[in-house]
Amino acid sequence: MFPLKISVIIPTYNRCQKIGITLDSFLQQSYDSKEYKIFVCNNNSTDSTKKILQRYANDYPGRIVCLDELHQGVHYARNSAAKVADGDILYFTDDDMIADPNLLSEIVKVFEFDPHVASVTGRVLPKWEIEPPQWVTQLCYNGLLSLNDPPEDFIISKNDCNVFSCHQAIRREVFFQSGGFNPENTAGEWIGDGETGLNLKIKELGYKFGYNGKSTIYHMIPAQRMTQAYLNKRLGNQGNCDSYTDYKRYVYSQTKLWLINIKFFIKIIFLIPRIIKPFILQKSEWRINLGYIFYYTNRIKYNTKLINQSSWRELVLKTNWIEEDA
Repeated sequence: MFPLKISVIIPTYNRCQKIGITLDSFLQQSYDSKEYKIFVCNNNSTDSTKKILQRYANDYPGRIVCLDELHQGVHYARNSAAKVADGDILYFTDDDMIADPNLLSEIVKVFEFDPHVASVTGRVLPKWEIEPPQWVTQLCYNGLLSLNDPPEDFIISKNDCNVFSCHQAIRREVFFQSGGFNPENTAGEWIGDGETGLNLKIKELGYKFGYNGKSTIYHMIPAQRMTQAYLNKRLGNQGNCDSYTDYKRYVYSQTKLWLINIKFFIKIIFLIPRIIKPFILQKSEWRINLGYIFYYTNRIKYNTKLINQSSWRELVLKTNWIEEDA
């Protein structure tokens, strides 16, 4: 059996202080260097990112390919890089990650184990830039910080294994068959469900998902992500994501959307005492409950936009995001 060729795809935007750390970790993989290539897609960075990328491309010709994506949005950067990448496996990560040296060697084992697996992830652990407050480790050691640390070491499943786009490998042909990443943060506006939507499309095509805990990556988490403001924003973004996913799945009528909004408004009212009482008792649950105020508020705003704008409804129902005009 010939080794699988891997294309590592890294979108980047204004992370000049971290992108070099990420690139160094992928240059030091135990996987045969002839069998993988790194594609870095600069998404309109205004700091010194472009200069740093050019230096890496000059120092590692043939191993690092630098691309530019002028459409603002991480899904544009990921999808456009995928069209250039030539690996059997497209491995997606972010510009604030540190790869374990065996990451690629371990992640391909799942594809080799089961040919019906189309998407594979692994362990995502934190690299705290400061000591985290206790409430962060208590409430946010999960998808809120894109962390994935289950007790299992190896999983094959019909479900997505909590895969995040900071640590996701996909068979190239399946990626294009599924229509690529859905939009998420696009020029500052949170449109859709990113890798969640991609994984739903992969699942609908009948493929399976895999997880190998020995394929490990570390997420560099700065101090500003250990704040209540970040938690509120993160859950607010999740509200946009979930409204996009639900409308795409059920195509609700405008009347149904209004009824859903009423339900969300009632949930906000019931959350208020669940914020006040724990806050007085100095229990950290108030933090997550406050975050869910932002979650439901954004769901109401998103649904209202769906009610009032036919162009927004058409945008949400778009399925293929690989081609800009698809």
